[in-house]
Amino acid sequence: MLDLVPSDVDKSESSFIWDSLSPAAFQLYEASIWAQEILRRGFAETTFGPYLRLRCEEHGVIPRVAVSAAGSIKIIGVVGTVIPIGVLVATPADDITATSSIEYETTAAATLNSLGEAVIPIKAIVPGTAGNVPIGAISVLVNSLTGVTSVTNTAATTGGAAEESDESLLARFLIKVRQPGTSGNKADYMQWALDIPGVSRAQVKPLWSGPGTVKVYILDADKRAPNPTIVAAVQNYIAPSAGQGEGKSPIGANVTVVAATEIPINISVTLTLASGATIGEVKATFEAGLKTYLQQLAFVDPLVRYTRISAILLDIPPIIDFANLTVNGNEFNVEALLGEVAVIGTVTMSE
Repeated sequence: MLDLVPSDVDKSESSFIWDSLSPAAFQLYEASIWAQEILRRGFAETTFGPYLRLRCEEHGVIPRVAVSAAGSIKIIGVVGTVIPIGVLVATPADDITATSSIEYETTAAATLNSLGEAVIPIKAIVPGTAGNVPIGAISVLVNSLTGVTSVTNTAATTGGAAEESDESLLARFLIKVRQPGTSGNKADYMQWALDIPGVSRAQVKPLWSGPGTVKVYILDADKRAPNPTIVAAVQNYIAPSAGQGEGKSPIGANVTVVAATEIPINISVTLTLASGATIGEVKATFEAGLKTYLQQLAFVDPLVRYTRISAILLDIPPIIDFANLTVNGNEFNVEALLGEVAVIGTVTMSE
């Protein structure tokens, strides 16, 4: 800008011309930075948040919403007591850890049988992973019900998933544009399965039971076998009835959607620990590392490597050395077949 001003005019710093041009020059500089940022937000691999969602929606890749955890509770009380739909139960709040209560509602009505009990399906009120709780965590009856003496969940609640992350959405978008589906090929079935909230990965087995048959295996958000609610949602979305073409699948396709088969990875090892270290703390660290490793492998790499598990152990500072490491009773790799997912089984550690 200064170069365009005649040379016989004072252009030195703090001169009238300098002070006049400086604010405009600064604003143009700011505009150039924003122009670069706008360009960055225009490409899927460098954008984020709402801009990524707009980009994906242009190609029909819709962000998955949060999913409520589901499971069942066992209610005990007076024989014949009617439990209506919509009864609220919850986990107890903990003032010491500042843990809030998590509420669930019954999704079906029931009557206590001759033993004075009933198993009733439930769903978390608030969607998200917080609703995934272990056995026995639900023990509070929020609604007052005459004739009910106790409530508990005899199995863990599962299937709760957070709103889809940018990383997950981008991965689905890239699959969509790089591996386009065409008239019901394998890529189509994978994309259809991934459209359903709560599904993280899928595998497809064509002709699994003869011509026209397709089997779709799915994983939940934790890279484990999903609950029946998620499986049913995928089935209804792809093919609610065999061969009729009423869902996403083409006419004539007999599609079966199933949960992945979990293969427990059982670990046994003898440790040499640093002074002051305990089995409990290193076991928790190891299980967290093993869980992350197995989630990375799920439906991507079928081989659970013995050496990789050894590396997880050696990456834990309190572990000086180890011996007698076995994976499912052997010192070999474990291979998952199509439709199988490796998950943590029992972990036995000793000194």
